[in-house]
Amino acid sequence: MDITRRHMLAGATVSAFAAAVSSPAYAAWEENARYPDPRVEVLDPSFNRYRVNNASVERLYTGARWSEGPVWMGDWRCLLWSDIPNNRILRWDEASGRVSVYRQPSNNSNGHARDAEGRLVSCEHNTKRVTRTEHDGTITVLADQFEGKPFNSPNDVVVRKSDGTIWFSDPAAAGPDPNEGRTPTPGLPTNYYRFDPKTKQLTVAASGLRPNGLAFSLDEKTIFLADNEPTPRVIRAYDVMDDGKLTNGRVAVTGEGATIFDGFKCDAHGNFWCGNGGGENNDGVAVFNPQSKKIAKILLPERCANLCFGGVRKNRLFMAASHSIYSLFTNTQGAV
Repeated sequence: MDITRRHMLAGATVSAFAAAVSSPAYAAWEENARYPDPRVEVLDPSFNRYRVNNASVERLYTGARWSEGPVWMGDWRCLLWSDIPNNRILRWDEASGRVSVYRQPSNNSNGHARDAEGRLVSCEHNTKRVTRTEHDGTITVLADQFEGKPFNSPNDVVVRKSDGTIWFSDPAAAGPDPNEGRTPTPGLPTNYYRFDPKTKQLTVAASGLRPNGLAFSLDEKTIFLADNEPTPRVIRAYDVMDDGKLTNGRVAVTGEGATIFDGFKCDAHGNFWCGNGGGENNDGVAVFNPQSKKIAKILLPERCANLCFGGVRKNRLFMAASHSIYSLFTNTQGAV
């Protein structure tokens, strides 16, 4: 392994090996000088307990072409995320605020997660595979086909820490998209998959859906899967059995209009924090309570594709939105 990757995997900030990425300003963004931040729009009083009144939305970086798949690396105190069209993974360091290139090329990576041993698990569009970055920097291919056929375009991924299993979505592109490294020749149904690294067994977790984001509940006994086939779109909930099979499918959240559920996360109180689009007054994050009621919006000048919780107390929301990365401190924590 070369020394550049060794230093990057160790979490070191080594300017000799990774030049900082420039952050051009976009006129649409203006820093907020008021508390509470009016961009955090409370739709139901129940959200007030999760709001930090002296916290505002911060833009940490801008200059990507399509930001996706943020994942918090706690021991490194940094955020990694995909810039899909630029074929790279970027890294923001909490201590310095510095942004650098973590990996390029990234095979047009999209979603990321971290396993119980702290290794990065990634979905790659271009190679149609799910990989794991080992502690020494080598990359292990976990899955790249099902029943002899290559995946369509692995999109988003979560790791169930209690048993180490890896769950990911594999939608199909509507047409060729070389900008994101996708091909228009899906050979498999659009499925959610479960991979067990211990047994190497890959199984279909759920089928018949138009998949995208996915997340676990705090106790990991329930998994939530986006289904963008019906209109309005929904997030479906399933009980996870001891053998990994899903039962008791039901609708957990119903969206509004044609808004697509992309990436989302659950918090420790069972709320859903969902990347949102739809133009002005909708772009950003929509928050739903466990009863599927929309209780808040976080308005951004760009569509938010995906998000995660992180920071020292796991209460900092990081939002990957088109060209940029934003953050907001909250009074809740991410479920996992």
